[in-house]
Amino acid sequence: MKPYPCGHYSNPHKACRCTPQQIRQYRGKISGPLLDRIDLHIDVPAVRYREMTGRIPSESSVAVRERIHRARRIQERRFEGQDTLCNARMSPRQLKTFCPIGEDSQKLLEMAMDRLGLSARACTRILKVARTIADLEGEENILAPHVSEAIQYRSLDRGTV
Repeated sequence: MKPYPCGHYSNPHKACRCTPQQIRQYRGKISGPLLDRIDLHIDVPAVRYREMTGRIPSESSVAVRERIHRARRIQERRFEGQDTLCNARMSPRQLKTFCPIGEDSQKLLEMAMDRLGLSARACTRILKVARTIADLEGEENILAPHVSEAIQYRSLDRGTV
């Protein structure tokens, strides 16, 4: 979805012409409980043709695919013998078992909940995403940078208006 009526808020090449009131009304059409059920809210900026066809070095699709396969194998081993197939489907009990976080991560999450007004469901989603980020990095423990990155994927929860 476009997070703003005109679709140009984060576009560096076109000016947003929406008022804060228009943005609030537009976003108000999406219920909080619905947004809570979506794991990732990210801004995808417009790409210019030159940027899209340029020779900017980036990670190859093969490397990305292999990293994803490694993370999926980690999750398969984690949930072996259980009905759960992936982090996104963890039960509350599994979340407590497989997503312990340190004090620094707890403080980050508490601050995000307080400042952004996140719900308990959003907090649960953040932990599951942080677990997946750690898996993608081959990290056994969820670290503060994983939690911080997962919080950043909740852009529609942030008060940007």
